Amino acid sequence: MTCLPEWSALLAHCEKTHGISLNEIFSADPERGTRYLLKTSGITADFSRNHITGETIDLLVKLAEARDLAGWRTRLFGGDKINNTENRAVLHTALRASGETPVMVDGHDVMPEIKHLQQRMEIFCNDVKNGIWTGATGKPIIDIVNIGIGGSDLGPRLTAKALANYVTGPRAHFVANADAADLFGVLRKINPETALFVVVSKTFTTQETLLNANSARKWLSEKLGEKAVARHFVAVSANTGAASDFGISAGNIFPMWDWTGGRFSLWSSVGLAVAISIGWDSFRKLLDGAAAMDEHFLTAPFEHNMPVMLALTGIWYRNFRGSQCHAVLPYSEKLRELPRYLQQLEMESNGKYVTREGEKIDYATAPAVIGECGTIGQHSFHQWLHQGTGVVTCDFIGIREDDSGKHEHHKVLLANLVAQAEALKKGRPSGNPHRSNPGDRPSTILWLDRLDPFCLGQLLALYEHKVFVQGIVWGINSFDQWGVELGKELARLEMESKP
Repeated sequence: MTCLPEWSALLAHCEKTHGISLNEIFSADPERGTRYLLKTSGITADFSRNHITGETIDLLVKLAEARDLAGWRTRLFGGDKINNTENRAVLHTALRASGETPVMVDGHDVMPEIKHLQQRMEIFCNDVKNGIWTGATGKPIIDIVNIGIGGSDLGPRLTAKALANYVTGPRAHFVANADAADLFGVLRKINPETALFVVVSKTFTTQETLLNANSARKWLSEKLGEKAVARHFVAVSANTGAASDFGISAGNIFPMWDWTGGRFSLWSSVGLAVAISIGWDSFRKLLDGAAAMDEHFLTAPFEHNMPVMLALTGIWYRNFRGSQCHAVLPYSEKLRELPRYLQQLEMESNGKYVTREGEKIDYATAPAVIGECGTIGQHSFHQWLHQGTGVVTCDFIGIREDDSGKHEHHKVLLANLVAQAEALKKGRPSGNPHRSNPGDRPSTILWLDRLDPFCLGQLLALYEHKVFVQGIVWGINSFDQWGVELGKELARLEMESKP
């Protein structure tokens, strides 16, 4: 890729503009604060505090075009097997589609299966919420415990916390760590008679998930007897045989498909625990928000396309301006899990050193992703953002509408968000070097109109498409994760070697 003329043009542009500061860019373009805004029906992205001009955007778009981004986008939505190392389609977008357009995989329309699954999920959510589905002793379900890890945990966990105001059903708890403190810390809080466990594992062989599921099963059986398992455990899996062997009846197994990757699976039956907790109507609005971002990604010109511009700006800093780290800074306690979610989404997807064809790469791919919610991060690592020696790009995420009723708190929160972005940009010269801030540090602000299911769906789909775009430009497969397999294999061997 580095031999492309579009790449060379960006290198030359970077060299030409490298000494121009953000303050100088703003002075030369007083309207910049509005010129570099992109909007959807729920999110506004402010790119103005980045070292980009119209020329930069034109050159980045030309690079994306040279990499056939439009063609790959069509293949993504069309069900082509773009996950070439596993020979799989990548169709998380189909899971939130509401239209009647067929989506074909191997000559088979998958949309009827998706609609059937969603109908099953809706019925089950309503049955649990309305007390039709009860535990073995006839008591209604009060607590849902999601047992999974990675993509079977991070997306649902984030969504449950973000949409806590929308809970209409049982409380959702999440268990992922093999450390017993995780599972048994939850078990101490719940009553086995009113608990429902959702075991989420695509293969139903994931070591940590099965360890926790078997321990939870033993705990429940000791309290209520072996027959109670059928009323207190359901599964989300593609391996119905293994789930049945565990003791879960076929009618209580919600399927997955091989074209749904773990870190892109929130929209599938993996979101069951969340759907039960917030109710099916709210979960459907989450899907609708993601679908709205899908439509924007499909139709907006690249220079006005929010996921494309988020991705290309990241590539500009990673490959041409030397950034090695990206900070995600949500100014919302409810979005506190977002940085962890994006760590997996970005680094597991694009943390690759070979191309789709298996050739070694001679350019940088995914940066390290860090983050914490504001204002907590300001009192831990923001010092490094302001006066550290490296280039760290930042995404600030704010929510315009206050849903807490505590307006003074919300006012302080958003004032701090804007102040941090401005301080990174402006800096502060001082005769005392210890008090001097160099400034000229880039950031993007994403403003959500409100934190509701629709806007959250948009936000998560925005980042999914950002990752896809970057993977296409970098020429890598964003939908496998072979790098984690060695550790799993060695852990199994270590366990087998111990008596």
